[in-house]
Amino acid sequence: MKTITMLSFDVEEFDMPLEYGQDISMPEQMEKGRQGLEALNPLLKKYSLPCTLFTTANYALTFPERIKALSEKHEIASHTFYHSAFKSEDLLSSRLALEEITGKKVKGLRMPRMREVAMSDLRAAGYSYDSSVNPTYIPGRYNHFNLPVTLYEQEGILRLPASVSPVIRLPLFWLAFKNYPYKLFLALCRQTLRKRGYLCLYFHPWEFTDLHNYRLPGYAKKIDGNALLQRLERLINDLGKETEFSTIEKFISERK
Repeated sequence: MKTITMLSFDVEEFDMPLEYGQDISMPEQMEKGRQGLEALNPLLKKYSLPCTLFTTANYALTFPERIKALSEKHEIASHTFYHSAFKSEDLLSSRLALEEITGKKVKGLRMPRMREVAMSDLRAAGYSYDSSVNPTYIPGRYNHFNLPVTLYEQEGILRLPASVSPVIRLPLFWLAFKNYPYKLFLALCRQTLRKRGYLCLYFHPWEFTDLHNYRLPGYAKKIDGNALLQRLERLINDLGKETEFSTIEKFISERK
């Protein structure tokens, strides 16, 4: 049985500089996100890769035609309404806004920065799955060594964690992709595929733009722009020899 790799992207306002004391206007945040998605799209088209795009309603309402077009090839899921602000009502309002734009049912959610969210709120807002779990230790963020590493159900919601390596749970998220030596990251992905049968990886479109002028930690912009795009293409080629690419929605529906 062939393994499955899910590439997902958090399509959002580029507000990370605000965390480090650098002002950045909303138009610039949106433009950076747009540039990243435009940089990524030719690569996704080249390999006919179906992806899951966790999109803030704020972003989608700014670029509705683009999100509508992307929904023809990719799964559009919710990243709540705004990236830097949240109230429980945003779960429903973001889903409805995305469905209005795409004309398609939105089934999944990923919380910005993998924040915790109540499963009862997700059920009430009409979601069937959540991918807001990174079952590892991230200093200053969270310690989730107690959470499952594979697809599980919690209070009627299916939860798909971001992938971590077997045994010691090294994270395989966007910062790992930038900072691990490429061959190590690839080896850990292959180990995870052999052990669990699938990978769930996530990135941000704005990573694939030039970040050098922003006040971000070095580890967040170590590799960016075209160099990161080339690294992603290399990963797609290497993993493509042994795995199939899928949206999260399709993967979950076939696992039921």
